[in-house]
Amino acid sequence: MGAQRLSGLHASVLPFQMPLLDPSHPPTSILVVRLSSRGDVVFATSMIPALRRVYPDARITWVVEEESKGVVLGHPRLSRVVVMPRTAWRRALRSGRVLRAVQGFRAFMRELRAEEYDLVLDVQGILRSGLVARLSGAKRRIGLGSKEGSGALMHEVVESEGHGYDRVCSEYYHFAHELGLAPDDFAMDVALPHDTRRSACEHLDRAGLVRGRFVVLVPFTTRPQKHWFEDRWADLAGRIAHDLGLPVAILGGPDDRVAMDRIIAASNTELHDLVGTTSLGEAAAIVGQATAVVGVDTGLTHMAIAAQRPIVALFGSTLPYLKTPESVSRILHHPIHCSPCRKNPTCGGDWTCMRALDLAQVTQALHEVLVESGGTVSEAEA
Repeated sequence: MGAQRLSGLHASVLPFQMPLLDPSHPPTSILVVRLSSRGDVVFATSMIPALRRVYPDARITWVVEEESKGVVLGHPRLSRVVVMPRTAWRRALRSGRVLRAVQGFRAFMRELRAEEYDLVLDVQGILRSGLVARLSGAKRRIGLGSKEGSGALMHEVVESEGHGYDRVCSEYYHFAHELGLAPDDFAMDVALPHDTRRSACEHLDRAGLVRGRFVVLVPFTTRPQKHWFEDRWADLAGRIAHDLGLPVAILGGPDDRVAMDRIIAASNTELHDLVGTTSLGEAAAIVGQATAVVGVDTGLTHMAIAAQRPIVALFGSTLPYLKTPESVSRILHHPIHCSPCRKNPTCGGDWTCMRALDLAQVTQALHEVLVESGGTVSEAEA
C-alpha cells in the first residue's frame, strides 16, 4: 500500500494510486518537519533537492531542534530554518522558571507562523513533530509513517515500512516517490556554510592535520547498544597509525569526554582528540576532509556518505541501510536472531552483534576502501 488518507481519528483508510502532489498546482511555501535525531535529520536532507527539482520557486522552511540544527542551518537550498529550543524549555520548567518556558514557546510560535504554508511534510512522524505540523497552520499536512497518534493530525499519511528498499534514505525515497517528486538522483544533501568549512580547516591546522591525509573515527552515539568497544577503538587507531601511516582524529560531543579519555588511556598511539571542541557543522566539515571514516550508526557517519568519503560503518542493533550509492563503503553487520533490536536490546548488555565485529575485519574493510578510493580527498572538499 502506498499513500493513505486519514480524515479524522476514527476515519477509514483508503489507498491512493496517484501521486499525492500535483506539480501543475505548485505550493508557494513548504514546511518540512524533522526535529531530531541528528542521523535521521541527515537522511531527511535528501528531501531538499527532490522538492527543489519540482518546486524551484517555492519557499522551503525546515523546523529542527537545537541539538540537530547544525545539519541544516545555513543550507543554501532552504529559505528558512526555524529552531525549536525544546531542551531549553524543559530546563526552564525543571528549574521552576515557567514564565521563561512560556515566553520561549511563544517566541518559537511567532517564528514558526511568520508565514503561511501551503504544505507541511512531517517526515519524523511522531506526536511531537505532528503537533508542530498542526500548529504551523499549514493548509495541507502529509505525514511519513505517522505514529503515537500523530496520524490524526495529518490529512494524508504515507507508510514508512514495507516498501522493500535497503538503500540509504530508503524511507525518504519512498516518501518522495509517493509525493510524485520523481527522484532520479536521490541522495543526502548536507550543504555546510563557507564559514563553517573555514573554521573546520582552522581546527585541522591547530591539530597539525593535513586535509585528505588522516582517518576519522566516530565511536560515539546516544545508545550503548550501537557502540563498538573502547579497547577496540584504541587498537584500531594503533593499527591505522602503524600499518597505514595515517594520523587518527576522533570526533564527538562534550558528553563523550569521559569515554574519549578512556580510549586515550588504552591507546598506544597518538590520537588527535577533537571531542567536544567542534560544532556539529564543523565536525561534519572535518569528516568531509578525511581520507576515510570509521563509525557507528550516528549522524557523522552518515555525513561521511553524504560527503562521498570512503566509509566503514559498524552496525549491529540498528541497520539503517546496506547500500550506499556513490560512496566507497563497507557496511559491517553480522545478523543474529535478535538483531536489529533497535531500542529494545535483549542481550543483557553483552552487545553480541557489535562484539562479532572484530578488529581484523574492521581493519581489512578500511584497507579495502582506501585501496578502492585511492586514499585521496576529492577536489570538491579541498
